[in-house]
Amino acid sequence: MSSPVIFPFKSNIIIDRASSRHIYLQLCDQIIGFIKSGKLAPSTKLPGSRKLSEDLNIHRKTVVAAYDELMSQDWIQSIPAKGTFVNKNLPIINPKKITKSTNSLESKNSIGFRFKKRKHLIIKGLETIKATIKVDEGVPDHRLAPIEDIAKNYRNITNKKHHKELLTYGDTHGNIELRKVLVDYLNQSRGLKTSIENILITRGSQMGIYLASQLLLNDKKIVITGDTNYMTADNTFTEANGIIKRVSVDKQGINTKEIEEVCKKHTISAVYVTSHHHHPTTVTLSADRRMHLLDLAQRNNFAIIEDDYDYDFHYNNAPILPLASNDTHGNVIYIGGFTKIIAPALRIGYFVAPKEVVDEAARLRRILDRQGDTLLEQTLARMIINGDIQRHSNKVRKIYKERRDLFCGLLKEKLTDFFDFEIPKGGMAVWVQLKKPYNWDIVMTAALKRNIAFNPEWKRYDNNNSGHNGIRIGFAALNKKEIITVINVLESVMKSIQ
Repeated sequence: MSSPVIFPFKSNIIIDRASSRHIYLQLCDQIIGFIKSGKLAPSTKLPGSRKLSEDLNIHRKTVVAAYDELMSQDWIQSIPAKGTFVNKNLPIINPKKITKSTNSLESKNSIGFRFKKRKHLIIKGLETIKATIKVDEGVPDHRLAPIEDIAKNYRNITNKKHHKELLTYGDTHGNIELRKVLVDYLNQSRGLKTSIENILITRGSQMGIYLASQLLLNDKKIVITGDTNYMTADNTFTEANGIIKRVSVDKQGINTKEIEEVCKKHTISAVYVTSHHHHPTTVTLSADRRMHLLDLAQRNNFAIIEDDYDYDFHYNNAPILPLASNDTHGNVIYIGGFTKIIAPALRIGYFVAPKEVVDEAARLRRILDRQGDTLLEQTLARMIINGDIQRHSNKVRKIYKERRDLFCGLLKEKLTDFFDFEIPKGGMAVWVQLKKPYNWDIVMTAALKRNIAFNPEWKRYDNNNSGHNGIRIGFAALNKKEIITVINVLESVMKSIQ
């Protein structure tokens, strides 16, 4: 390990006591920034909690909490009898500035022209299946949606005459007030350094993925994804005429060393990553791989499409800031939305990127969907300003954590002989692998006979045909009674097919 630290923390750490962000998280953010910028090199010794608390005039427990958080995110490590150090496994960064029928029915079904069929877009979902309980792949519980808050704010807006202007054509970039509000919301909650010109409002995050793929992947350009990946994203890239190259995903997330090897052989246009909770396996991209991926993007001039679909639902510790929070060279297109916070039907998302990219995406969006629902966007802006969204997010995060704990506890208690899984740190689903020689088709058929429906397209989780036998099982949209019923039915099914 290195010699004692000489970095002047006292003169470089700034604590804003008026900020709504906890002081220990402010301390975490700044230490992480020093590590990312190369000012704190790997193996650098950090000051003791007592010394740092005295220097910064904060409580020692605040420093301890900050160090605990940094250790949980693998930025630092504690060595007994020696002290606390910057993780030695992080890459070394050179310090730099953050720079014809008569029958009417037959006539309607006959086709008098040719059209293109897209077989890769055919997906059989749960919508048409009849069952008492439908187990999704990880969506919010619409029954918990803050419908009263939505209705109240919507009604207040529509009752004011000057808001009638929202009923005409507006900015293709989205409602101006929502974009203004999102600047503060995203900068504060996600550590972004963005402005209104960097934000495009979309119809959910899927539109953002579509726009990004259309801008980046035409003419058979290459996008890298994980060997397990969000299937709808894969379909979107295929639709954009892109070529998908896959790299492995392990417990630390997408393998950036393999990405580096692909870059040596091919010109890469984009890397798609769900960094916070990888879809479908739920693993979090490690700190060293985050830094490596950003460095690769800078050196190889490719875009990172960061789909942060469930940032707000992290249970074990504070959410890890997205790659976009440290994008100093304009490589990241950051995509997110409010569907997972509120309900699937609320189709409002955001596309965050350099201004020139946002403007081009807005031009493309114009021919796809002239603009969004300006009244609903204004409503959402009001709800953020009033704190309604934040309060609802905190409420459902607690509920979803309780449901995760119950689901995983029962799964471990009753079904460990049949399934392998790890408790996810966040999100709304568990990645469950069925042990061989059992088969999901048999399990799902038997469960459906007992009025429990699982995703019939389970094989789409195996994009690479590796035979991992895993699926996402959503717990967030199931209440306590439903979770118990699902686990009991699964137990009954597994015992019946042994």
